[in-house]
Amino acid sequence: MPLNKPELFEKLAASIVDMDEDLTIELSNQVIAEGIDAYEAIVNGLTVGMNQAGKLFDEEEYFVPELLMCSDAMYSGLNILKPHIKINSHETKRKAVIGVIEGDTHDIGKNLVKIMLETGGYDIVDLGRDVSPATFVERAKAENAEFIFISTLMTTTMEGMNEVVEILVEEQIREDYKVLIGGGPVSQSYADKIGVDGYAENAAEAVKLANNIAAAYGNELVRRSISRK
Repeated sequence: MPLNKPELFEKLAASIVDMDEDLTIELSNQVIAEGIDAYEAIVNGLTVGMNQAGKLFDEEEYFVPELLMCSDAMYSGLNILKPHIKINSHETKRKAVIGVIEGDTHDIGKNLVKIMLETGGYDIVDLGRDVSPATFVERAKAENAEFIFISTLMTTTMEGMNEVVEILVEEQIREDYKVLIGGGPVSQSYADKIGVDGYAENAAEAVKLANNIAAAYGNELVRRSISRK
């Protein structure tokens, strides 16, 4: 009996958590064969599964080897689904830099956010991991970005996020960029404390948050971006 869409997404998510790469590939191909929206499958299937795997990692039920196997399954699904995502080529792509703050080399979450943003039509410059606060600012200026996305999974490196904001303020360019943060130990209260523009709990929320900000401040961001050229 064929699966309905919610059941298919649920099984797709479970295949990630179960580290069953073959099943992820099979279900992803089924999504395409049945004409189901690929972006929906990524958001409600692959991303949900990877978020669940991340929680198991946080709870120390999964460790790095398991998380990497989940990631392998997710990327196999993405390789199938991503080419089928419908993006309006006439829309102006929002430019953003993304990276993991200095002192932290955990980048699976950052990579997931990057993929979700790219599939959502954003032009992403990936700075990688262990990125200094100064580099975030320098590259944002060099790339003429509108958004700065910063991630960390460690409480000991969270202060680096604040340092990015402090540099922007010191250089009197804070209003030129929308700074969004996320990661395991990060919270809305911390985002409020350091004065960033938003906090996202997961990759799907990061895209929603960025879209909301772009809708609210779009023209102003474009104007400031043009003025920096």
